[in-house]
Amino acid sequence: MTQVKAPIDRGRFSNKTVFIMAAIGSAVGLGNIWRFPYVAYEGGGGAFILPYLVALLVAGIPLLLLDYAIGHSQRGSAPLSFARLHRRLEFIGWWQVAICVVIALYYAAILAWSTQYIGFSFTQAWGDDPEAFLFGDFLQTEAGVVSLEFVPAVLIPMAIIWLVTIVVMALGVQKGVGATSVIFIPVLLIAFGALVVQALMLPGAIDGLQSLFAPNWAALLDPAVWASAFGQIFFSLSVGFGIMITYASYVGRKVDMTGSAFVVGFANSGFELLAGIGVFSALGFLAQASGAAVADVVSAGIGLAFVAFPAIISQAPFGALLGVLFFASLVLAGFTSLVSILEVVISAVRDKLEMGRVAATLAVTVPMAIVSILLFSTRSGVIVLDIADYFINRFGILLVALVAMIAVGWGIRRVPWFAEHMSRFSSIRLGRWWVVLVTFVTPVLIALMLVQEAVTAITVPYEGYPAWMLGVFGWGAAGAALVAGVLLAIPKWKQTTPLEAPPHDEEVIR
Repeated sequence: MTQVKAPIDRGRFSNKTVFIMAAIGSAVGLGNIWRFPYVAYEGGGGAFILPYLVALLVAGIPLLLLDYAIGHSQRGSAPLSFARLHRRLEFIGWWQVAICVVIALYYAAILAWSTQYIGFSFTQAWGDDPEAFLFGDFLQTEAGVVSLEFVPAVLIPMAIIWLVTIVVMALGVQKGVGATSVIFIPVLLIAFGALVVQALMLPGAIDGLQSLFAPNWAALLDPAVWASAFGQIFFSLSVGFGIMITYASYVGRKVDMTGSAFVVGFANSGFELLAGIGVFSALGFLAQASGAAVADVVSAGIGLAFVAFPAIISQAPFGALLGVLFFASLVLAGFTSLVSILEVVISAVRDKLEMGRVAATLAVTVPMAIVSILLFSTRSGVIVLDIADYFINRFGILLVALVAMIAVGWGIRRVPWFAEHMSRFSSIRLGRWWVVLVTFVTPVLIALMLVQEAVTAITVPYEGYPAWMLGVFGWGAAGAALVAGVLLAIPKWKQTTPLEAPPHDEEVIR
């Protein structure tokens, strides 16, 4: 008599609070701190709140609920969940896994920079020219020069970041992913809250806040402002590329999933608003101190974090404390996001190959760590990072989200069934309104954004980088993720892996 092998223990979150903390930890990342304030400012300040809230309610939370519905009902990683919906949809899950691999490779580099800048805040190592220090002394980047020479100041902290990450991932869903979020998210809120309080006390803070929140109502008539609002929601909520599918599969059947989605969505937006207050208070101080207008010192992304904020730290009272709080917040927010991204990959490998937690963690993270260090601790690492981030977010995440919604909504027509599943034990019932949004409204909005982004990327080479670099690390990375998704879906699942969702159990997570 042949003994049937028991399915692997995938792990689970111990309760709903841990799940919500993990989901918030994934959603709250670098983009909340260094992207939202700039996008809001450019989008009309106070007036931007209207399209932002519309985007959150019309697209962000509905898509988050769809991810929850897929993972919670199918009880698997992204590839296994899509395979259980329909065998031909498995490639979508692996496509999402490949996108997560690309993002994780460069995310570790930004965490390494932020870690170094915590120490630099005490010594103000950037001197009088933070921009020259960042690209010259620290990253050793030269315009027009492609170099694979390692930068020790980046390589060493990157290796440490990956080592810590591997340990956390090996500990499992509850002891690693869940516990990290439960600890780091409250610490992040305390650290960033302290930063905001200190920033509000700086001279010129009010000028910065007026620049951010003064409403430009005419901006509401600009379609680009609405597009940027929807783009910010998509990029900041961690929806559409497997994270929330994976996390939802670790939750008990009788959890209030719809209520949890609204908590996560509004918590993420609340943190973005807090980030806007803190960042623009500091920028207002910088503008007053340098005798410039706020518009002249506003920046986003790497420029805000590693150029503008060091300039603020150099001139602000208690600048070292401000710097430690800011860069520690980047590390905390970035680390919880990195953990969630890697969980998508590890969960998929475990489901497909039926591997143990530690073995799957090592099989995934060790090769990724090596590739990450080889690519992003070099003198050209920041250029590769900038290109990969731009293209994988637009032509990876947005495109796979669109394909998933079309496949589920129109291909197998499961959205009404998902609405019933999610409403079973939830405080907010999903009715026709959600079906219409997920099936019609959100896919159209994403398609329009994709067309706009594609036209821009094709007609105007991103940041003027060489065409071959855009082709390899931009279009190439986005295309390779899709190809990898198709190829990884070809091998069959083991006979011990059921390709139908397990029946509803009686477990209750309170």
